[in-house]
Amino acid sequence: MIEMHDDQLHEECGVFGVFGVENAAEITYLGLQALQHRGQEGCGIATVDENGKLLRVRGQGLVAEVFDERSLKSLQGTMAIGHVRYSTAGGGGIDNVQPLLFRQESAGDFALCHNGNIVNSARLHSYLEDQGCLFQSTSDSEIVAHLIKKGPMNRNHKRFFAIKSALNMIEGAFAFLVMTSDRLYICRDKYGYRPLSLGRIGDGYVVSSETCAFNLVGATFERDIKPGEVLSIDAEGTISSLYSEFHRSAMCAMEYIYFSRPDSNIEGVNVHAFRKESGRLLYGEAPADADIVVGVPDSSLSSAMGYAEASGLPYEMGLVKNRYIGRTFIQPSQRMRDLSVRLKLSPVESIVRGKRVVLIDDSIVRGTTSLRIVRMLRQAGASEVHVRIASPPLIAPCYYGVDISSYSELICARMDIEGTRKAIEADTLAFLSKEALYKAADRSDLCISCFTDEYLTSRYDNGEE
Repeated sequence: MIEMHDDQLHEECGVFGVFGVENAAEITYLGLQALQHRGQEGCGIATVDENGKLLRVRGQGLVAEVFDERSLKSLQGTMAIGHVRYSTAGGGGIDNVQPLLFRQESAGDFALCHNGNIVNSARLHSYLEDQGCLFQSTSDSEIVAHLIKKGPMNRNHKRFFAIKSALNMIEGAFAFLVMTSDRLYICRDKYGYRPLSLGRIGDGYVVSSETCAFNLVGATFERDIKPGEVLSIDAEGTISSLYSEFHRSAMCAMEYIYFSRPDSNIEGVNVHAFRKESGRLLYGEAPADADIVVGVPDSSLSSAMGYAEASGLPYEMGLVKNRYIGRTFIQPSQRMRDLSVRLKLSPVESIVRGKRVVLIDDSIVRGTTSLRIVRMLRQAGASEVHVRIASPPLIAPCYYGVDISSYSELICARMDIEGTRKAIEADTLAFLSKEALYKAADRSDLCISCFTDEYLTSRYDNGEE
């Protein structure tokens, strides 16, 4: 895990795959564009040409920066997998940019990409090194590749049993795509932490971390990949199998709250609809005596709409986001740090001046950004700022692919709600209840470990078992 540079949460990555579609690399490029919000540090695409040779282009940066017309034309074939990366586990560097390619004479070459985090990676790494495996990267995705290479083979489905054997050895959150010369394997962890969906383009298939990519590439939604499922696609059709008898549907709540695009559907629930309903529920639990409702762009806008509708208060665009500012990692002075939030957000003084503002945000991490936004609204003339958070307090690290690596990063792990309110200088502060998350998603199972400090798996190398 790495430290957060900008007081925001980051997902690890997104995956996209194509089988049986002409110009698969171009389709994958568009799919990765739709998933760009899931990772901006690196991306890659691998394809299989007509001779069964694996081809790959990858690089550090945004999808549009890494790929051009020439590089896409070099990626021939009707099958492809792609990846966008935000480095949490394993760190950055080109060696960790996926898809990863692996050579194996006995069963053929294969490519692999991964979304999520393996919590027992250090133990498996040591085990594999003792078995003589040499690692080319520091990504925990490579661990799975070595496990596959060492797994049992079958003459008709060389990788199928090896993949299932490998998945039974790893613990954590993951969505894997494995591509061989003639097959695409789609794998989802048995807890169902990460979203993964299957779509159709004509007679071919696409698979994506989020359904929003289907609209862009002209695909129709087929179904969600089941928790614990391994789906094999080849020229003969599909074969589905569960790699574990244990499985549950404990989707990461932060996918609904923050990570996924509002036009994505996660296991039958639209993300925008979830966020809007959570805003309505938030008003029911924590009304405020105010004049206007303002959301923090972008992921909080849906919740702000719901809060405004339930309260009868006008929803106003009191904050405007500058969409052409990149990430601000270098802030050499305290003044620069204090002003950096203004690079991304600007108050609309004519809207907030003299008004009692309900400020809706999706979460509070360190609290530094919340403090700066509250101060910015007051400087713009807001008479009161009542902060409402459309999620419970973040009190614990995440070991499943979100870059919350320590308790010390989280203001709500160190302070109670009143202490947090004083720290961000709000007039009032309230959070959505855990019960409301389940109600907004219309489901009985979610991963809410970062809100409860109770985990679905052992912590293994990350703390205690």
